[in-house]
Amino acid sequence: MVATLAACSGGSDSPRAGGFLGQKSEPLEVYSPAQIFERGEFELEKNRADDAAFYFGEIERLYPYSEFAKRALIMQAFAFHRDEDYPNSRSAAQRFIDFYPDDDDAAYAQYLLALSYYDQIDEVGRDQGLTFQALQSLREVIERYPNSEYAKSAILKFDLAFDHLASKEMEIGRYYLRRDNYASSINRFRVVVEDFQTTSHTPEALHRLVEAYLSLGLVNEAQTAGAILGHNFQSTEWYEDSYKLLTGRGLELKASGDGWLRQIYRQMIKGRWL
Repeated sequence: MVATLAACSGGSDSPRAGGFLGQKSEPLEVYSPAQIFERGEFELEKNRADDAAFYFGEIERLYPYSEFAKRALIMQAFAFHRDEDYPNSRSAAQRFIDFYPDDDDAAYAQYLLALSYYDQIDEVGRDQGLTFQALQSLREVIERYPNSEYAKSAILKFDLAFDHLASKEMEIGRYYLRRDNYASSINRFRVVVEDFQTTSHTPEALHRLVEAYLSLGLVNEAQTAGAILGHNFQSTEWYEDSYKLLTGRGLELKASGDGWLRQIYRQMIKGRWL
């Protein structure tokens, strides 16, 4: 029977048609969960992840309370993910978490669920809803399974996804700035400085604030943004550009006024920048 299971699938005798390709077609019910599981692994080795997911799913249907059903469920989530069928991968992973929350593979199921969002993150210019969902799911891995082998990778991907969201804000802010819509651009750069200050985009956001505030004649705010750059990002090109821009107008890079940037400056000086 194992030899029959390992035969190549396709045509009218594919698993979707209810049988196996071979001299004799047999219903799945005549095979043990171990044999069906082996067939699923065989399909994965042959890069037929969709067929593999089918076989693993059949184990869950035919032998719902067996140990193989538990193993097959996590493998089905993996097979769907390899096939880039992300909704079904999420569904299988979530069922595993719901049914076996204390199992050793629960961390991997949560990680697969997060990857199903993370691997769909599009270019910066598109909607970032999936990025938010990826961040939430990755946070679950980090907080619920901090000692698992997946936590380190989840932290790295979380940082990258977080940076991705900041990129979106920067892109929109630059768009408004180029069109002299200074108030709208300031709102976007403010989001980066307040909510994404640990990303690589903060120095540029501060420099763009210097540009926008100077264009509006708001000198105190421009000077304060420059002061934050000088205190925290003095080695960057953005500090150099802001320094030239401000000093070229006879202005200092110092905290002035009492706006929102002054509060950021106070927090930074007190060591509560993060």
